[in-house]
Amino acid sequence: MTTYADYQRDRIGWFFGLSGGQLTFLGLASLPAFWAISHGAWFSALLFALVWLFLFAITVVPVRGRSATGWVVASTMYAVGGLLGWTSFRAKATRGRAENLDTPDLPGMLQGIQIHDGPPHGSHLQRVAVVQDHATKTWAVTAAVVHPGIGMKDADERTRYGEALATLIEVAGRTEKVDEILFIVRTVPEDGAERDLWVNKHRRPDAPELSERVNSDLAQGLTRASVRTETFVTIVIPETRIARSAKESGGGLEGRCREIYLLMAEIESQLRGPMGMTTVRWLTSPELALVCRTGFAPGDRAGIVEALALRETDPTVNADVPWAMAGASGADATVRHYSHDAWNSISSTIKLPTRGVVMGALAPILTPSEPGERRSFVVAYPIMSQSKADRQSGNSEWAADLAEGMNEKIGRKPRAQQRDEAHKARGLDAKLARGSALTRPYAVCTVTVPKSLRISEFGRRLDAAVRRAGFAPLRLDLAQDAGFATSTIPLGTSLTRSGDA
Repeated sequence: MTTYADYQRDRIGWFFGLSGGQLTFLGLASLPAFWAISHGAWFSALLFALVWLFLFAITVVPVRGRSATGWVVASTMYAVGGLLGWTSFRAKATRGRAENLDTPDLPGMLQGIQIHDGPPHGSHLQRVAVVQDHATKTWAVTAAVVHPGIGMKDADERTRYGEALATLIEVAGRTEKVDEILFIVRTVPEDGAERDLWVNKHRRPDAPELSERVNSDLAQGLTRASVRTETFVTIVIPETRIARSAKESGGGLEGRCREIYLLMAEIESQLRGPMGMTTVRWLTSPELALVCRTGFAPGDRAGIVEALALRETDPTVNADVPWAMAGASGADATVRHYSHDAWNSISSTIKLPTRGVVMGALAPILTPSEPGERRSFVVAYPIMSQSKADRQSGNSEWAADLAEGMNEKIGRKPRAQQRDEAHKARGLDAKLARGSALTRPYAVCTVTVPKSLRISEFGRRLDAAVRRAGFAPLRLDLAQDAGFATSTIPLGTSLTRSGDA
């Protein structure tokens, strides 16, 4: 498990790499050319053949991860959204129209989010924030976690952590309720807010001037050289999977919260035990609002930390971030980047290499290159239901056998990559029979910098960091807002879910 390479394409084309839909479309598109040939209309046949070649190119040939048809559809939707004003967002609070401060006012794909305070939970009787997404009909809860890291671990320890992650996914799959697990990591240069508060609290009036100067220089140097890392784990539960059991638990919001709390206990036991998390703290609504706000505006963290410190001595200080102001005050989704408040962000997904992935390979992506730069990424594990996994396994095995038979009949020798994919497809059924869960993991990384800096330059630096880590970056053009929300804001949003789950 130190190097993981047991993955394959989501679907294997059973006719020269073409899927069934592509083959059907191209077959129907070729009928006019054959009809013209049967009637001896050679000029018309030539024209129809040229049209078929054009349709073949826009259907099959990928351009930066999408077919030409996909680019046309995405560009058209983006243009229509721009004309109708859907790509721009202005918070109600900026226009003086915020009526209820507890109602989230978030841009883009986060507009359907509603935050509920769950029943008292744990020894401290905290009310965990339960996120309901009305657009995708899902429920989610988020935990802030702390892990000692694997940078100094040997191969055996890394193998154990890899097996623990696989066990976590299998446990989530056996619940038949958890649909996706998301790990979000945000790394931002240290702002020194906590240290400044500690120094001001412990400064002695009779301290020598030399010690004051040395301490100040040391604090400035350490702040520039340090980074702060935040890690979050989010579990997502579709409404269709929890509705029946929630009705047995009392129905309504309370019944759903009871079922979600049971799932939280199962996931937390795996996080604290095999995965070695030293801290797992399920976020309350005020804590989640603070995380959301610092996700959109990293520079606001220092002021919030100072307000929290002042509230310890003066209870009248309001250090909470209301949900009506937890999002961006203004956001604009452009083709190549996402603009929010005084910041710009660029998101890219990464393509898994054929040779496999080493545990900890994503670490270089998190290293900021300059002060003021924030890096973040999400590693998502969408979990398939057992019936769907068995059906996809059978289809992949059948497609691999059919492609191999066709290659033998026409005398075409399959390439090494095609042989590897066919071997993995045949071995998938055995793994599912042993109780393993089928997941389709993906990762999205994002860089965020102030608008005073050139975002295109930092986007190229992010791509270079992805390549240094051994992956291939793929810029999420025309979907930068979705990439940012998925990789930075731990509210359970996903790139694999767009409608009713």
